[in-house]
Amino acid sequence: MSAALRDKALQAPPDHARPVYIAGQRCGWATLAACDALRDSGLVRIEDDALRIQPALGPGPALDAALAQVAQVLRDARCLRGWRDELLDITAGEAHLGVIERAAMRPLGLLTAAVHLNAWTPDDRLWVARRALSKSTDPGMWDTLVGGLVGSGESFDQALVRECAEEAGLEPGQIGQRGPLRTVLRMQRRLPEGYQVEALLTSTCVLAEDARPANRDGEVMEITTLDVPEAVDRIEAGEFTLEAALVILEDIQHRRAA
Repeated sequence: MSAALRDKALQAPPDHARPVYIAGQRCGWATLAACDALRDSGLVRIEDDALRIQPALGPGPALDAALAQVAQVLRDARCLRGWRDELLDITAGEAHLGVIERAAMRPLGLLTAAVHLNAWTPDDRLWVARRALSKSTDPGMWDTLVGGLVGSGESFDQALVRECAEEAGLEPGQIGQRGPLRTVLRMQRRLPEGYQVEALLTSTCVLAEDARPANRDGEVMEITTLDVPEAVDRIEAGEFTLEAALVILEDIQHRRAA
């Protein structure tokens, strides 16, 4: 990883962000805007060095209901970028604390996990996808062939299989020879809507010569192949998302070392 990419991928929390505590566990970083939005909601206790969401509640339905209210308050205050009607798990280490709307993860700096598939042709060209212009983040930029967040209750492998079908039209049998998922790094970067804390995981697969990935969910506008030098050149030119750049460069190094 280049120093420039590392600097982008490993950033301190936003100015004036407060650590988030849920069920007594430190698990995120709330932006100043999120703290202000929640201050009078009755759902949190704000201290000089912490935002505590319903501190009397442990994991369970009551806490999940409170977290749903937190997300709605943030939405009403225009702290969220989009609304997905998707729940993601909130974790602290191995502990599962609750679930919350996906769009609320960044303003609260909660950990997400993203699974990627780096798919190659038999002659060592890399399959890549260009994000649709309608995407709320990084529209029109190049990406790994498959990449997406792990949903609530999903294993990493289940999420990867689902994303392969949605984003590239690949069935389980077509990716059956993929390598095990491995962690590239835990990315921490400031975004306009908050703080992205995300574990990047990747799997590598060589697709059959006659494979023709095709998007199904409308989130991709183009799929093509690139040779390694061109992929690296485009990464250096800033044409790829940060996540894809990190994952692809790691995979290139991984394949060379194998």
